[in-house]
Amino acid sequence: MCGIAGELRFDQRPADLAAVERITHHLAPRGPDAHGFHSQGPIALGHRRLKIMDLAEASGQPMIDSDLGLSMVFNGAIYNYPELRSELENLGYRFFSGGDTEVLLKGYHAWGKDLLPRLNGMFAFAVWERDSQELFIARDRLGVKPLYLSRTGQRLRFASSLPALLQGGDIGKALDPIALNHYLNFHAVVPAPRTILAGVEKLPPATWMRIDAQGNCQQQSWWQLDYGPKREEIAFELEDWRDKVLDGMREAVSIRQRAAVDVGVLLSGGVDSSMLVGLLREAGVENLSTFSIGFQDAGGERGDEFQYSDLIAERFSTRHHQLRIGENEILEQLPAAFRAMSEPMVSHDCIAFYLLSREVAKHCKVVQSGQGADELFAGYHWYPLVDGAEDAFAAYRKAFFDREHEEYAQCVQPEWLTDDHAGEFVRQHFAQPGALAAVDKALRLDSTVMLVDDPVKRVDNMTMAWGLEARTPFLDYRLAELSARIPGRFKLPDGGKHVLKEAARQVIPAEVIDRKKGYFPVPGLKHLEGATLGWVRDLLVDPSQDRGLFNPAMLDRLLTDPQGQLTPLRGSKLWQMAALNLWLSEQGL
Repeated sequence: MCGIAGELRFDQRPADLAAVERITHHLAPRGPDAHGFHSQGPIALGHRRLKIMDLAEASGQPMIDSDLGLSMVFNGAIYNYPELRSELENLGYRFFSGGDTEVLLKGYHAWGKDLLPRLNGMFAFAVWERDSQELFIARDRLGVKPLYLSRTGQRLRFASSLPALLQGGDIGKALDPIALNHYLNFHAVVPAPRTILAGVEKLPPATWMRIDAQGNCQQQSWWQLDYGPKREEIAFELEDWRDKVLDGMREAVSIRQRAAVDVGVLLSGGVDSSMLVGLLREAGVENLSTFSIGFQDAGGERGDEFQYSDLIAERFSTRHHQLRIGENEILEQLPAAFRAMSEPMVSHDCIAFYLLSREVAKHCKVVQSGQGADELFAGYHWYPLVDGAEDAFAAYRKAFFDREHEEYAQCVQPEWLTDDHAGEFVRQHFAQPGALAAVDKALRLDSTVMLVDDPVKRVDNMTMAWGLEARTPFLDYRLAELSARIPGRFKLPDGGKHVLKEAARQVIPAEVIDRKKGYFPVPGLKHLEGATLGWVRDLLVDPSQDRGLFNPAMLDRLLTDPQGQLTPLRGSKLWQMAALNLWLSEQGL
């Protein structure tokens, strides 16, 4: 787990190493243990290192193999690197280090882009081929590791975060109107390749790009999630799927324990994180730490789920840590959390993950987290609505979108008004082949788009702000592919995630499973009362914060009735607009 950066020139000039150094140093929280640079002709690479897989200096980056003519920077973790190393040794390769970085480098030499389907892990990496003068960059299947790009006629730059990329200079800072449309409508999700800034893109998940020193570029998706059972699985019943899910979870949790000495789990008290604790204990992990966070109650809503996390911690004898945060600390720490965001995010639990990660990083470097279970196994309330709808797209939009297009038009000032780009994106995604059932179309969209640019990005940004590596077993690609083959009738009952819950019953107590679904609650940001409301009002009406984005009449309406203006997902429309202003301010934009 690290931060990577680089520049490739197209204009026969040497790469701007000073710009790459500025970008790389801004990535220091992602890799606090070491840093390195490599520059040769049109290419410059930078790296910040978090030492986990191999602590030796030989695994430092940028990694250069002069015999092979390759140099590389890599962010992530390849869990099956021992098996790949054995394959490569049988092909005659010899190794000078013990971690996954050199396996990736030599694997690329052996197999080129065909290495990618062999990898089980989370990754974003860049390989420079000295002899062909080509740069190859790639991102993992479900976009767990980020990669941001800035391309002009003279050069390509890349970095693990958008704020770091800005440090290189020479990037326009204007907002992208189409991305703003997505942000305000599609619950702050801006699908790749767009970002909120017109001058910055992100490499889509499961995508590789090859670009040469003249700027000629190829780009291709290398994996997709197809829905429906295999021929031999058509007759499977619930018990068959349950057993396969349990086996898949055991493998996913176990393989993520490689090179993790001090083990932690972000324990919300829900089924997903509780199952991780049970499976880690089952795998023989002894010194298991668990971490839970709670907030001040607001609007009649409880701000913690400690009764359930305590139950799991006691049942499995973990070293449990409770963190309770008051309103004042939320307001105090929100700017720092927004500085850590690569893109503006509105989910209340961003601040929860930020503060929880601060605590966890005091105790361990690696933590497991339950992101992805709801999107893969149909845990959200809108899936039954879509499944039974005559118009699946319309049902999804009504349940998930923050605004209809008409309200969006009233929300922004005229110069920012665009067509219904967010709606058209979802409509086209639903129309793509590879998912026949309506619920599968929604699951595919959420698993390959929403998950990537909301929950997964949130966890990456907030944990890496503290040099903490988060591993997400539910996003093991084998488990994701398995989940896509399971018909909706085995997922939707019992409030969703039915087959996963049945698998969990073999591991954790029923009290945690048979309860109302909970979330990572931060009631103060949801209900906007007291000091929090005053702070949000200042963000939106202070003339120094006015960027000409929002219609003053809409702001007046929302501020007059902040409790009554919630999105279909029960989020605050006011907070969504304030969050964008806060992010722009914290990035100096």
